[in-house]
Amino acid sequence: MGMSALYGESDRGESIATVHAALAAGVTLLDTGDFYGMGHNELLINEALRTAPAADREKALVSVKFGALRDVEGGFNGVDGRPAAVKNFAAYSLQRLGVDHIDVYRIARLDPDVPIEETVGAIAELVQAGHVRHIGLSEIGAETLRRAAATAPISDLQIEYALITRGIEAEILPTARELGVGVTAYGVLSRGLISGHFTRDRELGAGDFRAMSPRFQGDNLTRNLDLVDRLREIADAKGASVAQVAIAWVLAQGEDVVPLIGARRRDRLTEALGALDVVLDADDLAAIEKAVPAGSASGDRYPSDQMAHLDSER
Repeated sequence: MGMSALYGESDRGESIATVHAALAAGVTLLDTGDFYGMGHNELLINEALRTAPAADREKALVSVKFGALRDVEGGFNGVDGRPAAVKNFAAYSLQRLGVDHIDVYRIARLDPDVPIEETVGAIAELVQAGHVRHIGLSEIGAETLRRAAATAPISDLQIEYALITRGIEAEILPTARELGVGVTAYGVLSRGLISGHFTRDRELGAGDFRAMSPRFQGDNLTRNLDLVDRLREIADAKGASVAQVAIAWVLAQGEDVVPLIGARRRDRLTEALGALDVVLDADDLAAIEKAVPAGSASGDRYPSDQMAHLDSER
């Protein structure tokens, strides 16, 4: 997402080089949304895959979120999960990506006006037709997940999960595990907040949505960066960066949890991949829990109008 929208300016050449570097390093999952830059991100992935070595390109799995409605100015106008819309979105994504199938296809947010059974049923028809390989979901609650799984096999739930965002642990994660649904954890660095690189005096541009994010505002930001300072002490003792410890913590939550990394540059990608070498034992995990206990974050993860669209928060 950050390569195309919502984090300010990005460099297309560096973005493509970062995707190539990720594939070369063994990363296989590329996650996008058809609304990231209104198709820009899918076209960028198309170019990255076309110009990557064949062996790397063939290993790549593409996950696509759909359903978010946009306007010319870049605003959001709700979600459309109607079966006809699902197939329409898929047709455009296949064309922009330049692929003959999408590996994981998921609605970005629950459409409150369309039963999840209808949306999932439409994706299941795309699976039967060979246009989609696996059905995913995003930011839905446990009850909706059960209904979806009763309709068709669900492979994966994409949802925010990080050291300072642990709401899924109460009900959603146990339900996913009961149903055999994997979890793709996004926001593992909380949009850079717990990366160790965000400073108290950093100014965010008008094109950066974090300027409106509650966790990056005023006293909330101060308190949240205090948590990062505590995490930094643990990271220093491990000979790792703050970001690497935060990613390693997500990796330590189970083999069914895959951390999604939003690196826009090769240096950030290299740092993130270093988390694979960080082993957290029981004492480390206890120290992290003490430093950054569940529920310690200040501020919601989205502005109130966006929180209202999250089935996972109901």
